[in-house]
Amino acid sequence: MTLPNSIDAVQSELSETGYVCGRPLATVVFLSLKLGRPLFLEGAPGTGKTEIAKALAQSLNRKLIRLQCYEGLDAASAVYEWNFAAQMIAIRTAEATQHGDRAALQAELFGPDFLIERPLLQAMRPDEQGAPVLLIDEIDRADEPFEAFLLEALSDFQLTIPEIGTLTAPEPPIVILTSNRTREVHDALKRRCLYHWVDYPDMDREIAILNTRAPGLPEQLSREIIAFVHRLRTEDIFKKPGVAETIDWAKCLLALDVIDLSPEVISDTLGAILKYQDDIARIAGSDAARLLDEARQSLQTA
Repeated sequence: MTLPNSIDAVQSELSETGYVCGRPLATVVFLSLKLGRPLFLEGAPGTGKTEIAKALAQSLNRKLIRLQCYEGLDAASAVYEWNFAAQMIAIRTAEATQHGDRAALQAELFGPDFLIERPLLQAMRPDEQGAPVLLIDEIDRADEPFEAFLLEALSDFQLTIPEIGTLTAPEPPIVILTSNRTREVHDALKRRCLYHWVDYPDMDREIAILNTRAPGLPEQLSREIIAFVHRLRTEDIFKKPGVAETIDWAKCLLALDVIDLSPEVISDTLGAILKYQDDIARIAGSDAARLLDEARQSLQTA
């Protein structure tokens, strides 16, 4: 599928996948596609950074390749490794059958049949549907040495495998990097990318998201949910609920056939939007009632 030719087209095509995209984000996505530059998305957990890559791959009908970062991630885990067990079996088989051509055996052992491709190498391969979407998720969890390696890989979109040589992507993948900002990512990597801070959506956009992801929710209940979550995000809690938690909570309320929020219902279902016991203990009870009153007042004055 061809790339969208305008910012409006980006918004329209993403909305068809169920992703409600604001214009600033649609603009930077359009520029990333137009200029062939990696896109670096930073923001709080649950604000839709990973989902944009999934939605983009779906809208473009491209393969999504995801590299989940973690502490200790190295090039071998991200690029490739050799199937050592299969290689050993091939060696033993050659010995048992008295395979005499050592050069041929070595070439076979380090050939495609024994190569296990990891996400970065997969993303460099040609695809009949077009360049894949490469999601490098939570880069802030990886170590700085891996950042340096990634910087080199994304500069020329090529990788070197000592036993084979240098492989260059015939068409650079569409690269999206995400960070929850648990640590600062090096400026050198950010300079290679277009940058966008993904913030919590405003009331209207989050209501639109909720209507898309939790269809069947009564309109008044939907507005109360969003207003309550927005008030909750202003509280001094350890982990503010993201859009993902809002959607989960709405689905829980739908499953319980709730038609109107109450302090009791909120206290019973806080585990859907808050993930730390200290936060739940603080909000349950009188604080839930206070926040619900404030949420309803904000709806009346809106």
